[in-house]
Amino acid sequence: MNSFADSATSLITSRPDAETRRRAWSMFEAAGLPSTLDEVWRYAPLSDFDLDRYRVPTAPVDAPLAPFATSLAGLSSCVVRVADGYRVVDGTDVKGVTIDEAPSSLAFGGDDPFERYASDTFALLNTALAPGTTVVSVEPGVIVHEPIIIIHSAHATASFPRTQVRLGTGSSATVIEYYDGGDGAVVVPVSELEVGPNASLRLVTYQRLAATAWHVARTTAILDRDARLNQSVLGMGANYNRSRNDADLRASGAQNELRTTFLGSGVQVHDFRTRQYHRGARTRSTLLAKGAVAESSRSVYTGLIEIEKGAKKTDARQTNHNLLLSPFAHADSVPNLDIRENDVVCAHASSVGPLDELQRWYLESRGVERHDAERLMIQGFFLEMLDALPSSVARLVEDDVASVLRSVAVIA
Repeated sequence: MNSFADSATSLITSRPDAETRRRAWSMFEAAGLPSTLDEVWRYAPLSDFDLDRYRVPTAPVDAPLAPFATSLAGLSSCVVRVADGYRVVDGTDVKGVTIDEAPSSLAFGGDDPFERYASDTFALLNTALAPGTTVVSVEPGVIVHEPIIIIHSAHATASFPRTQVRLGTGSSATVIEYYDGGDGAVVVPVSELEVGPNASLRLVTYQRLAATAWHVARTTAILDRDARLNQSVLGMGANYNRSRNDADLRASGAQNELRTTFLGSGVQVHDFRTRQYHRGARTRSTLLAKGAVAESSRSVYTGLIEIEKGAKKTDARQTNHNLLLSPFAHADSVPNLDIRENDVVCAHASSVGPLDELQRWYLESRGVERHDAERLMIQGFFLEMLDALPSSVARLVEDDVASVLRSVAVIA
């Protein structure tokens, strides 16, 4: 196979839903790859990206779990393993929980996937090339006490995992998605969440891909009446790490709490985009984005709170804090509000700055070495984000973040 297109065609023609996949592929070809002239891609290092370096696998490259993934898998009896987008381990049955596989173009929330992703080149690629969709369904009224863990491993040069989580009325569950591997690969996940009336979903996404990977992810959530989504997105790996997280609060009383965080080093670029779309009355969203950039890394946060006419009594807030650990690091913060209703409460705030000199001096005056003082301050900066995770997961992630931090150079 001489090109990415050749390998893509090979996969598409081998699948039973080839016609639908060809439609998505045709839309991708018509749109083409984005450029930095597109406002939403202006910060991406697209000049370094060549799609023909990658090949779409027609079968998974299975390999043993990495140590962190092994520890994570030990936290639950319900573990699903996905290799290069292919489900290789189904997980253990939990009463009231069904784990199936469906075509990648499966409709979501009653919407046409082609219409939803028409302007998203990489989501169209996923629709065309995802081997299948891992569908996690929780029956109405079921409370799932242990986390449902989905481990995504990337060993081929291209990976297109796709996940759907559906919670029935009055149900509750915790889902953890973890990504690793991806050396020299492009990894393009799409996750779709449907939270039914009065249901509650806690979702943790931890991306720990190799430093040579490209990661372009999109998560879309639809929240029904009085539904609750508590979402944590952590990005530590990849050379270019892009994560778009949308929440569609369709009915009254829906609530979305989203926390995103990252630690940049080397020449990494972390690009986080969020959209909280309020359509129902008395809906609520709270967003907190915190990250640190060291050495020559960069970060971008672009957030949109959109309030539709009729979404009265909505309360929506977004906050973005960025910590600069080097004079060569850079952070951009672009919060946005689009409000079409008067009877609402909205707020946004952002900050970019270095470690607090006074706090560092205080620690040093108490006998803490400068290097240790800086690490303590950075870990304290992330503590608020880690506290939002399930306690068993938080301990693993905190140790992992600390191990990354030990290799990061902090320049005052």
